[in-house]
Amino acid sequence: MSTTLLAVAHGSADPRSAAAVSALFERVRSLRPGLDARVCYLDHTAPSAEEALAELAASGAGEVVVLPTLLTAAFHSKVDLPGVLAGVRERSPWLRVRYADTLGPHPLLLEAVERRLAQAGAAADPGTALVLASAGSSDPEANATVRAMAERLAERGPWREVVAAFASAAAPTPGEAVADLLGRGAERVAVATYLLAPGFFADRVREQSAAAGARTVSEALGDVPELARVVLERYDAAVARALAPTGRAPGQ
Repeated sequence: MSTTLLAVAHGSADPRSAAAVSALFERVRSLRPGLDARVCYLDHTAPSAEEALAELAASGAGEVVVLPTLLTAAFHSKVDLPGVLAGVRERSPWLRVRYADTLGPHPLLLEAVERRLAQAGAAADPGTALVLASAGSSDPEANATVRAMAERLAERGPWREVVAAFASAAAPTPGEAVADLLGRGAERVAVATYLLAPGFFADRVREQSAAAGARTVSEALGDVPELARVVLERYDAAVARALAPTGRAPGQ
């Protein structure tokens, strides 16, 4: 039997978020028939990571890959989840827990962003500037990752310019970024919603961007083929590290 995949998403009080995450992992299961892929959440939605891991341990599972289903590495993946896993290892030492990398950064996420932009009717051209809008984080490394993604999108162009924006915790906001680009001569501004699922932050991105004059705003990434492929790559890499003679998964 293959190692169980336990995806840990952020969770939201908005039911659209859990629906999007569920659809993504239905796609993952369709790509890898027979894989036991389960989903749990850090907040708002059941089951929690602790509950899902306790259920696996009680059922006699021998090994699990825990996948932080997040677009950047920040507090949740660096501190919160490792703390949960340390407790699980202490309570259930027979359960081998492998910790996978976060979904981003990954080149396939650039393709996912471009897919959603195309679906919204936005195309790269020298007259159109692009805002890559994420949730934002108090972790400067996470925000730097988003800015690096914006730079990669600019290289794939030909956008007039690509800038990162943040719905919380960092500047500029999506509205500020759109207004600045229009003020500096962009004919049009498109906004890419760089979020895993719809919900509070995606709504904030859309509302601020539209109010500031954005021509188009894409949907959150959600159930796109590229994300499902990233999930499986992260899972396979964690399993491979566990099988390597001297390899140890992060957090072991």
